[in-house]
Amino acid sequence: MRRIQLPIQESDLLSLNAFDQVLLSGTLYVGRDQVHSRLIDLLERHEQLPFKVQGQAIYYMGPSPAPEGFPLGSCGPTTSARMDPFAPRLLDEGLRVMVGKGPRSEEVVASIIKNRAIYLQAYGGCGALYASTVRKVRTLAFASLGPEALLELEVEDFPVIVAIDSRGKSVFTR
Repeated sequence: MRRIQLPIQESDLLSLNAFDQVLLSGTLYVGRDQVHSRLIDLLERHEQLPFKVQGQAIYYMGPSPAPEGFPLGSCGPTTSARMDPFAPRLLDEGLRVMVGKGPRSEEVVASIIKNRAIYLQAYGGCGALYASTVRKVRTLAFASLGPEALLELEVEDFPVIVAIDSRGKSVFTR
């Protein structure tokens, strides 16, 4: 298993291949479809995003409330296809890593190749495992969305598999 520090370095990103197993450490942003919709609205109005998206990673998940003594509760992946209408624009803005579960549309795969990005698959059913990798949580924006707000996580050894590499090779196709 390979260790990768976030934000990801271009050399690390380009060296990863579909099916590689990776442990992520560093800053991982969290946003689902409502956050993505609001980010795109900001971009369309030429307003500043709540974080510098260039080179960053975003995780598609819905967190559970934090139990006593923990920064976050269970935080497993959600279906990535719901973010497909928004992903190409964010990739064009410089996003380099997406983390979720399930296949992506042809448009997203083409955008991954065009922007030299990567899609990582988190393991479904492992929300408690993922919670154990979270060291710190901060709400960045859209707090009115409650558990679907834009979050910033600090993670250590967050396990994923490369689902679609920067050349478009995918675990979802033969």
